[in-house]
Amino acid sequence: MKLLLLLGLVALSQCLVSRVPLRRAKTLRQSLQEHGLLEDYLKKHPYNLADKYFPKQHSAEPMTNFLDNSYFGTISIGTPPQKFTVIFDTGSSNLWVPSVYCSSPGCKDHRRFNPAESSTFVGTNESLYIAYGTGSMTGVLGYDNVKVADIKVIDQIFGLAETEPGNFFSYCLFDGILGLAFPSIASSGATPVFDNMMSEGLVAKDLFSVYLSKDEQKGSFVLFGAIDHAYTTNGIHWIPLSAETYWQITMDSVSIGGEPVACSNGCQAIVDTGTSLLAVPNGALNAILGALGVSVGSNGQISCSAISSLPDVVFNIHGNAFAVPPRAYVIEMAGSCMLGFQGMNVPTEAGELWILGDVFIREYYVIFDRANNMVGLSRLS
Repeated sequence: MKLLLLLGLVALSQCLVSRVPLRRAKTLRQSLQEHGLLEDYLKKHPYNLADKYFPKQHSAEPMTNFLDNSYFGTISIGTPPQKFTVIFDTGSSNLWVPSVYCSSPGCKDHRRFNPAESSTFVGTNESLYIAYGTGSMTGVLGYDNVKVADIKVIDQIFGLAETEPGNFFSYCLFDGILGLAFPSIASSGATPVFDNMMSEGLVAKDLFSVYLSKDEQKGSFVLFGAIDHAYTTNGIHWIPLSAETYWQITMDSVSIGGEPVACSNGCQAIVDTGTSLLAVPNGALNAILGALGVSVGSNGQISCSAISSLPDVVFNIHGNAFAVPPRAYVIEMAGSCMLGFQGMNVPTEAGELWILGDVFIREYYVIFDRANNMVGLSRLS
């Protein structure tokens, strides 16, 4: 039970974002114009043509691997910069961090953004609400300069958390979340950070790529605007998106030992860096456990000595087989072992959703291509 509790506390895997449609936020120009501040603001923030005509080629943000359960990097917001650690989450679209207006335990234990200490901050009256599986946040939207790796995004809209109910975020080592999914699922219509990078010509290519290290090793990163071909020596398999919401794709089936065990008639899946485990429909989970010879009532706990005898779980996607070996889907911690599968029913118009979290992503270098609406997977050696 200690292992299960720790996984629930430190990982974003339990936190599937539930978006609530709210009013679309006003643009920065509209907000400033309404308050008679636009002319003065433009004088203080001249448009930098160099960013448009001489964009950065690429910029890598290193990420810390915490117990193979969460990966987070450092960004800065404001002038002078205030630093925050964030999850780079392909399963959501909003950027938010705790603010000084928040007194919830989840805020007190983390860095909090102070608008009064930033000369470039512009506030709004627009509210923000995001609900997760084990927690939520409410706050207000504001604009300020955001720096990710070497890329500086001017006037990025972001959330300033005013409440973080419950205790979940108190246990997380990261401060906030930077969403990398599509604008269509952004709460309050806020423009995602990567969309601004693209529109402002700050990346050479409209894509980013992710490498997640194994066994708590260093070296994890998210690379904006480029593909590091040192990680693609096994070739890249390109998969078209089935929806421009999450990074959603169609799976053909899931098989074990050459036999389909789930998703036999096809199903939908999202590639989600903000989820630690493999989240699957409950019925599919029971089928997978049965095929692996694990009791349904075991909560996925197994003997660590059994790892060597377990088969690969193979995800058949777009005509290619993507195997996840037992050393990847069995999680060992404090002398105990459990399967890295979690049952969770997430209904969509096309059926229940599978979530290919970090357990899957660690086996592949993943390219998230906005220009062509595709996901690229390259098997890591």
